Amino acid sequence: MADPIELYYWPTPNGWKVSICLEEMGLPYNVTLVNIGKGDQFDPAFLKISPNNRMPAITDPQGPDGRPISIFESGAILQYLARKTGTFCGPTQRDRIAVDQWLMWQMGGLGPMAGQAHHFLAYAPNMDPPNDLPYAKDRYRNEVSRLHRVLDTQLAENEYVAGDFYSIADMAIWPWAMLWEKQEQDLGDKPNLRRWLDLVGGRPAVQTGQQLHIDKRNAPRGKESQSILFGQKG
Repeated sequence: MADPIELYYWPTPNGWKVSICLEEMGLPYNVTLVNIGKGDQFDPAFLKISPNNRMPAITDPQGPDGRPISIFESGAILQYLARKTGTFCGPTQRDRIAVDQWLMWQMGGLGPMAGQAHHFLAYAPNMDPPNDLPYAKDRYRNEVSRLHRVLDTQLAENEYVAGDFYSIADMAIWPWAMLWEKQEQDLGDKPNLRRWLDLVGGRPAVQTGQQLHIDKRNAPRGKESQSILFGQKG
């Protein structure tokens, strides 16, 4: 049996991408929790693995040529695991290109924009002192809506994001798209997106990956945690 992959994780959308992927691929893994509210991401030992002080990250003891390798950035991790296992990356070269471009769409678009929407809609107004910024709220709410329309249009002609097959692109996009209510979105005019959310969300591996240490999500945040998360304490 292969030595388990070490997953450096906290229950956030970016963390879920990789826990879902590992579950879907049936790869053995251990979890090291990186409590981002307490500043674990700045620990020198973690920074050797993830120099951008972000989780998730992985260490695979059986990397290329059988040697250990550490990888940071969730998109890079998904691509690595897909290549390692030869799964969920598309059956043809054209399919693999489609998977990569939708994965990049999530990494450069939906993830960052939805993350900013979460921050300015949910977190900032409740900070100490409050930061209720109508312009920022409108900007990111509207940009997420635009991206959801892009996704809904793609899903009108495809069962899954990159085509008629489930892939790492779906694993990357679903954790952010499923939080549409927190992003103050309306799916009433996006039936294809709603269908896909239910389809992917019904997969047992998705449910297991998304529930990993879910009890630690939404823990109370005081001023120190606020400073670490949003003040970039280093």
